[in-house]
Amino acid sequence: MYEQEAFTEPLCELIKLFGLPFQKRKSSDEANYSVEVSQSITQLGYLMSIQSSQVRIQICKSVVNFFNMELPGKLLSGYQPTSPNYKIRMAEIGGLAEILVLSLTLVENQLTEKLWVLKALQHLSTSESCAQMVNVGGASRLCLCLNGADPSGQLLFRSSEILWNLLEKASKEEVVNQLRSLECVHALKEAFVELVFGFRHCDHQLRNDLLVIATLLTESPAVPMIESGFAKILIVLATCTEVKLHNPLVKGFKLTYSYEDFEMKKLLFNIIGILSKDPSAAQLLSENHVIPALLYYVKQNQRSGFPDWSAAQYEELQLHALAVLASVAPMLVDKYLSCQANTLLLVFLEWCISQDAFFGRGNSFHGTGGRGTKLAQMRYSLRALRSVVALYDDAVSSNLCDQGAISQLLDILKYAADKAKEKESIALLEIQADILFILSVLCEDDNDRKELFSCEGIGILVSYLTTDPTRLCSGMGHNCLLLSALDCLWSCVIGCSIAEESFIEKKGVFLLLDLLADNNLCNIILGILIEFSDNPKTVLHMSIWRGKRDQTAANVLVHLWRQEEQDLGVKRDRYGKIVDTKRPLITRFQKQQKVIPVPACCPSFSVMEISESVRAKIYSLFCKLGFENLPGLSAKDVVTLAIIQHYIDFKIGEVWSEISAEIKEEFRPVTSDERALKLISELSENTGRMVRGLQTEALERQHRQEIKEEKKSYKEIQASQIQRENINKSWENFLARTSNYEALKVRNLMEQKIYNYVVLIIVKFQTHFSMNYKNIQVEVIQTSFKMGNMMKAVSSNNIVTFPKQHKNIRVLVWQPD
Repeated sequence: MYEQEAFTEPLCELIKLFGLPFQKRKSSDEANYSVEVSQSITQLGYLMSIQSSQVRIQICKSVVNFFNMELPGKLLSGYQPTSPNYKIRMAEIGGLAEILVLSLTLVENQLTEKLWVLKALQHLSTSESCAQMVNVGGASRLCLCLNGADPSGQLLFRSSEILWNLLEKASKEEVVNQLRSLECVHALKEAFVELVFGFRHCDHQLRNDLLVIATLLTESPAVPMIESGFAKILIVLATCTEVKLHNPLVKGFKLTYSYEDFEMKKLLFNIIGILSKDPSAAQLLSENHVIPALLYYVKQNQRSGFPDWSAAQYEELQLHALAVLASVAPMLVDKYLSCQANTLLLVFLEWCISQDAFFGRGNSFHGTGGRGTKLAQMRYSLRALRSVVALYDDAVSSNLCDQGAISQLLDILKYAADKAKEKESIALLEIQADILFILSVLCEDDNDRKELFSCEGIGILVSYLTTDPTRLCSGMGHNCLLLSALDCLWSCVIGCSIAEESFIEKKGVFLLLDLLADNNLCNIILGILIEFSDNPKTVLHMSIWRGKRDQTAANVLVHLWRQEEQDLGVKRDRYGKIVDTKRPLITRFQKQQKVIPVPACCPSFSVMEISESVRAKIYSLFCKLGFENLPGLSAKDVVTLAIIQHYIDFKIGEVWSEISAEIKEEFRPVTSDERALKLISELSENTGRMVRGLQTEALERQHRQEIKEEKKSYKEIQASQIQRENINKSWENFLARTSNYEALKVRNLMEQKIYNYVVLIIVKFQTHFSMNYKNIQVEVIQTSFKMGNMMKAVSSNNIVTFPKQHKNIRVLVWQPD
């Protein structure tokens, strides 16, 4: 070909054959000839180096025919075509995509050849060849092709299509890394701006495709979106319809409210949300009035239909704008306050709980759980408020409180809680948790606000503390809601005497102990109880509280201590007694730590352990409850309590042990210091021995008590046995009387003597008392039998004993009145 052009046509005919399916005789031929086939396809790609437009175009046409799955009309006898995807797989093995990407440099100035190469690459990018394209810098090469001169627009279309496929099928990180150069971003920006002012439907679709690519680039902080000016164009386009500004960037731009424009609007809002994570974009967002544009949607839709958004579209944009506002507002607090955003959000929240007719479509991601209601609007409005309140900015908090936000938020909280009783949802739980957090921030360190909160808020908080423990593991978010309620309790109640009294009166301490007994959020609840324990009523309520199986507060705290020590790996014997008297509190983690000298300002491991475990909190509560005469404690509990009582002594000894180890690691202490350290160590060890002795004594006392109770039980069994023998003997006597006439006569004679004694007693009573005793009755009882209504007579409230020969017979005398 280089010598004679006549060979061009035959070569093109040969290349055209590659567009037809390969033929095979056997099924195994595909595998057997795979190396030769892949190499031949590679050689086909190398022919792109021939400086012939006709050859290059024919190569691209043949590659495109690889993807033609139709069988040829005429088949060779004895042969059959290979499988449809065979040539595509061979092209992947031969690296054809890499060669075609590199050949873009050869056809840089030939539009027709470039379009055919892009068409071939477009087909190859639908297969697994994308990774090969990326390996040779295909993403950056294709991006630079976006703005080439092409009246047909195919160059932009095919290049963007291939970029899409590369992002989907290849490594997205690698593609973005190739597009991060300023040159590529400029090319993408120019192509986008050209399409923004297009009027065709395909222009709008392609514009949105490029916008998605721009979104992926914006997510990478290394891409110069701001430096290239691309970010500014995107922000201006996002806000130009809500904020009327005479900006030359959008001169001539007109929103048609079509579906493509709707998608573009959402993509632009999404890019603003991504830019809000970059501090360097703050000035750009402020200058282009992003906050006022987003606040435009913080209102009820007053218009619907042409030429505006539909009701469903407006709701979706509204929720999206609120979601983006939650990201942007913390970055632009001053702008947020100057636009009176708090006022707008509070008014909008008032509408959310009003009875105005509204039907939420719930079509979008942000509308999830809000269909038919205003819950989605309430959810994202509160999320926006939470984002700025979380800054703990006094200006934001004061602005909210001056507008009565505390009372309004409590009303919304009550509304959401009532709705949750009807039908629970994740949205309602999130709404309640956000309100509780906002109230926590607003009321923290301000007693006036705490008093305002206590009027209605205490009752609501108490209701959250009665949550069924089984619901905390449901996965819906009840655990987060309970955590928010406890945080609100700590911030909005503790420190204000009026609020504390109200909470205690509503049995709040009992509810906290109920939660503690179920081992829910122990660390937080113990901290709250410690804060409350300065109030004498709290200690009283803790003393009288009884839980399941008649548990006491002391019993629960001791159980928590044992569980904590088990988790920390503290060594105890099977009775719970101290094993290591030198360091009774040491944990498994502390044993593994080597001696590391630290500066005086840094806490050691022993000191850090105090803040990380709950043992110090349990000790503090026992200091309020006392260590003596605590009800509900078993001997095992008493053994543990002895350790708790001397917690601070053991902890001091542990700290001194660390000090001694650190000193000896680097220095040799002088004699006096060494003597002092030894004395301190011995004192700590003696305390451990003393506590161990107390534990042993408690266990022995329990053992003696068990033996005593065992003897008592044995006596009861013995008495029961004697009683059973007496009953049997009585039954035998009864049988003897009924079956033996002589025995019956003896028995009757005995009863007559008893009767005579009774008469004698009554006569004596009559001579002693002069009153009329008509209603006084006498009943004679004997251990082996009972004599019924023997007689009515007068007597006194006394027990009369018969003579010695009838010592087992008693007369019970009583007066009914």
